[in-house]
Amino acid sequence: MALPNPNQQSVNINQLHDMALVNHFNENIGRRVFLLTPAYPFMFIGEIIDVMEDMVELCVETTHFSQLENRNWFIHIHNIEVFYIETPAGPCIPELRDDL
Repeated sequence: MALPNPNQQSVNINQLHDMALVNHFNENIGRRVFLLTPAYPFMFIGEIIDVMEDMVELCVETTHFSQLENRNWFIHIHNIEVFYIETPAGPCIPELRDDL
């Protein structure tokens, strides 16, 4: 008799987690988002343009260096540590720009 594979359930849970994140970002295309990632440039604020499989296309308005702003970035959903998506019912993400 084969023992159940304890990793099988965690794979299914991880797949469900990933699918839920992809769906959540898909449902919020066109909204502003604040993202933190573990790798450089670490922080992004911008508008969700599109979601392609497990990649988020983000029109970045603010990040650590102004040279990296005002362009589209593709961010792998697995690399997102923390995020907040602006909604009409929640608080707004502040404008973090030097020229204001």
